[in-house]
Amino acid sequence: MIAFLRRALGHRSFALGGALTLLLIAAALLSLVWTPWPPYEIVLDDKLLPPSAAHWLGTDAFGRDVASLLLVGARNSILVGVIAVSISLTAGTAIGLLAAARRGWVEELVLRAADFAIAFPAILLAIMMAAVFGPGIVNAIIAIGIAAIPSFIRIARASARAVWAREFILAARAAGRGGWAITFVHVLPNIAPILIVQGTIQFAGAILAEAALSYLGLGTQPPDASWGRMLSEAQTLLFRAPLLAVFPGVAIALAVLGLNLLGDGLRDLLDPRLARRR
Repeated sequence: MIAFLRRALGHRSFALGGALTLLLIAAALLSLVWTPWPPYEIVLDDKLLPPSAAHWLGTDAFGRDVASLLLVGARNSILVGVIAVSISLTAGTAIGLLAAARRGWVEELVLRAADFAIAFPAILLAIMMAAVFGPGIVNAIIAIGIAAIPSFIRIARASARAVWAREFILAARAAGRGGWAITFVHVLPNIAPILIVQGTIQFAGAILAEAALSYLGLGTQPPDASWGRMLSEAQTLLFRAPLLAVFPGVAIALAVLGLNLLGDGLRDLLDPRLARRR
């Protein structure tokens, strides 16, 4: 473990991605106990104030403190990412393992269903759900989670098939172990690092998708804070108060960049052969 931590800290991509991710988590945790100002307090007399000692990042068109909204927005982004990735990781891994274990028509059916599902990205699926159930953060989370399932299916199935061809699987079969026992005892632990890396990358995608959906009015609804909705509210004030768009935009960019770098670093650390090929 100590040796792994030393290698991780020496890996520039992992170190930078980890630092940015920890910053995101710290902002979310801080918002649970403290914000510079009440995030949803409307003070029209203080609207569109520039950054100052009182309001570090200024105020928006409703007089709300931008720094406080960014902190609360980080919490909502992490919440969306955790739940959406949990949905896609659990369902996609289970279906992918089933396809790899059963082969034949089951595998073919799963792959064709995954190809069909890829045609419905998260935004399109959220629009469809909003038309039926109405816009909201719950529907956005479900849409983001469902849209990411096909990628986990394909990765879990391909990785599991490679493990099924290994010698120790043949030994387990010879010892009389059943297909499900081999899947959970031998296959799943061996593909877990790949799934962790994919989950980290999908986490970044979930944050970006939530911001896009909130920008379109399909995700987080008022008065809850969201980086995407902050961008949407700032678009009509770009020439009067451009910083209102800069701050949430930078927050989204840093969060996505950090998670992608973290995933890239984990991939190199968990499978050094990939790093040598670069």
